[in-house]
Amino acid sequence: MIYRHFNAPTRAFSQFSHEIIRHPRLTSDAVRLLTWQLSLPQNARESLSATAARARIGGCAFTRAKRQLKEEGFVHERRVQGAGGRWVTQQLVSSTPLTSDQAAKLLARTPLPACTEPVTPQVVPSPRKPAAGQPTTPSTGRHPDVDLREDTSNLPPKAPEAADTVAESPHLDDARALVGVLHLLSPALLHIPPGMRDELARLAARWLDAGHTSADVHEHVLRGLPGAGTPVHRPGGLVRYLLRDVPSRTLPTPPPTTPTPMRLSVRLEGARECTGHHTQPMLFRPHADETLCAACAPPTRQEGRPHPLVGSNH
Repeated sequence: MIYRHFNAPTRAFSQFSHEIIRHPRLTSDAVRLLTWQLSLPQNARESLSATAARARIGGCAFTRAKRQLKEEGFVHERRVQGAGGRWVTQQLVSSTPLTSDQAAKLLARTPLPACTEPVTPQVVPSPRKPAAGQPTTPSTGRHPDVDLREDTSNLPPKAPEAADTVAESPHLDDARALVGVLHLLSPALLHIPPGMRDELARLAARWLDAGHTSADVHEHVLRGLPGAGTPVHRPGGLVRYLLRDVPSRTLPTPPPTTPTPMRLSVRLEGARECTGHHTQPMLFRPHADETLCAACAPPTRQEGRPHPLVGSNH
């Protein structure tokens, strides 16, 4: 159970209808803003925004609360032109909902605030002494005679004019034909801008001057394209990036050559070098598996001894 204790104040209090406090469509900020305004003295001219600032209601909450109060008829606004041609916003806060006609009648009886700001008198400038000499017309539409680069420090180095060198390439026509068939390599290169073909042709000519073939350039471009299904939004820029650096031409390495064995003449076929002591090598033709020539072999038998082919002195 809930118990309530209430002491009626004897001073500094306001009477509000239960319809305001228990309004189903007003938020707590809207009720606080309305009751705060109704508790002010009759001659107070505090605006709704100033009340929201004193009540610590944020900007978004104040905008929402003010909109709710205007929709329910508790707040009405109008802009009128007052003294001196200045526009003034009038706000009417009521304890009961009012229609637009009822609010207009009440606002019409409200006097506009008088302009209390003093009028600043117009200041007339004092006469000035004219400049010496006759007036001259400034020179316009001409470039300065002084070179501005002389007074500028830390200038960037000039880029080498490679375009003139490439334009004289003897392979420029072949490079144009190479670029003209790039759209046949991949669907991603279909939309190369025509204005970029001369630039791409000059880049491709550098490859041809370095010894590369058209097939090498096409193969390099194909290797640089993204995978299938990846869109290429700027195909011309991609080809320009791929052809920017020219690699050195690497020639294929010839296969290693094996030395051909020396063929002996027919006269020396079947000969063998003697393992005996000779000043120069001694070749002989053995009958079986002899390793010594007839001069070095022991004289056991006269027949069947190997005959030397080339002899030397012992």
